[in-house]
Amino acid sequence: MKKLFKFILNTIPRPILIRLSIVVRPILAFLLKGNRFTDPIDGKSFRMFLPYGYGNQRNNVLSPSTLSLERHRLLWLYLQNETDFFQSEIDSDSSSKQTKSFRLRDTEINSVLKVLHFAPEQEFYKRFKKQTNIDYTTTDLLSPLADVKADICNLPFEDNHYDLIFCNHVLEHIPDDTKAMQELYRVLKPGGLGIFQIPQDLSRATTFSDDTIVDQKERAKIFGQYDHVRVYGRDYFDKLRSIGFKVVEEDYTSKLSPALVEKYCLAKGEIIPICFK
Repeated sequence: MKKLFKFILNTIPRPILIRLSIVVRPILAFLLKGNRFTDPIDGKSFRMFLPYGYGNQRNNVLSPSTLSLERHRLLWLYLQNETDFFQSEIDSDSSSKQTKSFRLRDTEINSVLKVLHFAPEQEFYKRFKKQTNIDYTTTDLLSPLADVKADICNLPFEDNHYDLIFCNHVLEHIPDDTKAMQELYRVLKPGGLGIFQIPQDLSRATTFSDDTIVDQKERAKIFGQYDHVRVYGRDYFDKLRSIGFKVVEEDYTSKLSPALVEKYCLAKGEIIPICFK
């Protein structure tokens, strides 16, 4: 199965994979029913998760039902447990808001959040679209799920426009990531929140890139994926700070029990970059 998944990931273009997965997903979810692992996004449990990886395949990481990876499930748990992102106007005055470490909306005026989502993930797209408490816009150059086709280095959006921006596992694809970060900063409102996850090697102090490596197999081996242009190190957070963001390096798995980390198939020690303007 590992070899099959690796072949599919490395040969079929991502927009086609997105369309194919819509058909395959319910079949996989039915075949792999069980109670060993649970996807917190939809609450469904399975005897195993699927392997995933363009280079080295990781076991038990791809949820059969939502096709979420470790990073998606971790972000979902953070948004659910630590913010009022999912909180409706109806319960905005409830005592539950006191348990949230960060409130995104102003409950005094029942505000609807303006949310911008780059390269929207399938497991989030339909769920976020249905939320009545957010004004949700998706954007990407190629994704069939994008409302607005746009270059992240030259965005067609007004300054200081969005309350919340998701831009996850995008910047490692962008040659001029400095310009992309500047655009993210420009369109985020003062006081707004950005979550900019990236594949990161925390054993590296500095980010590595090499434009002379053009062979796809070699790029997948070195950068983790054939279409990545760098491997981010620990200096990623300081680069965001140099753009103007205030960055919280959120090690959210450390706030969950080991049993839950295993049950949800999370990557222990993965950092969520929580960025404020």
